[in-house]
Amino acid sequence: MYDNTHEENTLLGIDTKKRVLPAVMAGLLALNAASALAAESRTAPPPLVIVAGNVWDGLADKALGPMEILVRDGKIAAMGKTVEHPADAKVVELPDHTVTPGFIDTHVHITLRPQYEDALWNLSPAYKALLGVEALGILLNNGFTTVRDVCDTDMHGYTTMDLKRGVEQGLIVGPRLLVAPHLISTRGGHADGTPLLSADNLPWQNNLADGVDAIRQVVRQEASRGADWIKFGGTGGFSSPADDPAQVPYSQEEMNVLVSTARDLGLSVSPHAYGDEGIRRAVQAGVRAIEHGNMASVDTLKLMEQKGIYLVPTQMAVVRNARNADNDAFWTEGKPAYVRAKYRKYSRDIMESAKNLAQSKVKIAFGTDLGTNPFVNNNGAQEFSELVTNGVTPLRALKAGTSVAAEMLHQQNLGVLAVGKAADLVAMPGDPLRDIQATEHVDFVMKGGVIYKSNPPHSN
Repeated sequence: MYDNTHEENTLLGIDTKKRVLPAVMAGLLALNAASALAAESRTAPPPLVIVAGNVWDGLADKALGPMEILVRDGKIAAMGKTVEHPADAKVVELPDHTVTPGFIDTHVHITLRPQYEDALWNLSPAYKALLGVEALGILLNNGFTTVRDVCDTDMHGYTTMDLKRGVEQGLIVGPRLLVAPHLISTRGGHADGTPLLSADNLPWQNNLADGVDAIRQVVRQEASRGADWIKFGGTGGFSSPADDPAQVPYSQEEMNVLVSTARDLGLSVSPHAYGDEGIRRAVQAGVRAIEHGNMASVDTLKLMEQKGIYLVPTQMAVVRNARNADNDAFWTEGKPAYVRAKYRKYSRDIMESAKNLAQSKVKIAFGTDLGTNPFVNNNGAQEFSELVTNGVTPLRALKAGTSVAAEMLHQQNLGVLAVGKAADLVAMPGDPLRDIQATEHVDFVMKGGVIYKSNPPHSN
């Protein structure tokens, strides 16, 4: 356990413990910091040697002990008990720390905040972009060097794709960003925003598709805008007002067409799905992963094992809510009453499925669903602890947020510390394999060989 009363968290000089700035100010600060980094990155950085008190590489069954890591040109050039120290190398000393691969969150919503779930039509794409800039800075500061956004709240455009380009071009400080631009939905389904408006005011949305022809069209449209993944509403949800988590809006034929269309375009598919029938249909259709999956039966989990399908269980968002369904003190953040009513209805199923998942061999990939919960003062690394609380071993939880997540995302260069891999790594006091809460105290962050956080500094 940790006492973080005096802990300071800084990202490029920004005090993130005092994040009371509005999103606009946070965006400007991050953009200024990004400009400075972009200027530095135009010249090749000198090599860097990390001297770690302990290392876990993302794969081993236990920590590997003290180790040195040579970083050159954004990649890991050497690892061992000792490595070459080039004459011009910077040395970073991290005693009493464990160095691990940078964390990977495969399920975030950077343009969403819980207070805006019922007011998405009132926010401009520009403001949603500023929310995204703020979220990306927080995620990187907490040790997440890669994230996947799985539903843009811009229902006319492609704000998250623009944010991805901003990160890639050095305009924005943030993790590597992969994007499933929108959640393809039936009318009346989980991502239909029109029930939030009066019946005589029905605006156009770019993600609605009913029937196989419309589904093909929307999948192709998402691909044409640069989608990394395709996501669809395989069931209803908890936060949407007009459906139920057990409902299955798409037929087996429609899911089959959606997945095959995406596959023809070289894209993997991962549906939002809570209820068992929706999960089973998606599995039969050939998806690569299931988002949430929190009411999957034992038989469906076994089917996922057999087919090698990943599960992103987002337990800090879903299981925590189910556990507290009858706790009045927990429900004080202004979520609509229908959200709590649904969790009360399905809390027993959710808790049972979490237990069954921990006992299964399903490949778990780490995802927080942040955006439905706040980014500010809400470290996504709590998902590691939530997984362990629900019976997942610390090793399996850590792999979920590193090597397994990278594998699911087709990112062979990430998630593992090894020679030739990207130099995405984080460090934290203590040993997360012994105390999983150590993941919530990352004080060193490197992405692509660039140090984004070093507090306190241990370098010469």
